[in-house]
Amino acid sequence: MALNPDVSFTWVGHGTWKVRSAKGKEILIDPWVMNNPAAPEMLKTVDKCDLMLITHGHFDHIHDALEIARKTKSTIVCNHEISVWLGSKGLDGEKIVGGNQGGTIEAEGIKVTLVHAEHSCGITEDGHLIYGGEACGLVIEFENGFTIYFAGDTDVFGDMALIAQLSKFDVAFLPIGDFYTMGPERAAKAVELLGVKTVVAMHFATFPVLTGRPNQLQELVGPGVKVLDIKPGDTV
Repeated sequence: MALNPDVSFTWVGHGTWKVRSAKGKEILIDPWVMNNPAAPEMLKTVDKCDLMLITHGHFDHIHDALEIARKTKSTIVCNHEISVWLGSKGLDGEKIVGGNQGGTIEAEGIKVTLVHAEHSCGITEDGHLIYGGEACGLVIEFENGFTIYFAGDTDVFGDMALIAQLSKFDVAFLPIGDFYTMGPERAAKAVELLGVKTVVAMHFATFPVLTGRPNQLQELVGPGVKVLDIKPGDTV
């Protein structure tokens, strides 16, 4: 199954996505927006956000979370440690849902399961690094049952096959840039483990060191898998 016509995903750039759910909820995944060098100007203003999903605490995934949350009063789903940090910044604690890997959280009609990711998670604050718990991937089930796997920042790991077996998703959003995450060769193994036929590549080209490209992954996985090659600002 390909992407669902009732759910749209707009790439803000890097690992950040603006999503409209099947019932019109505005969702922001990994909010690096106003300060994201890859983000088109038209996407740098966020006036409405019903739900914010955060995979981990690195600046390029969480930098603009506080400003956007204060403005939009959005519900936030993240790991426990990041939820405590957000709460310490004066956000409404009732709007912050801190879970952990293996748990499913229902918020704004969307079911979000936090799953494993092979990555670190530190929050930068005032020149210091604060422990941010463990990085996560997300399995997101929309109101109409359409389900995606959003890997966040990660390397390939064998239990991707188990995540796929337990969750039955249609599309995988995978980082392919290399250096900080898996590159195309390792992402190709992830595609094999996940068993998906549609892949949305992300977390590449923002910085020169992120050398992986969608066409490289497409060559490795062959014609049986469609790797979407889009640019920031595009909607699928």
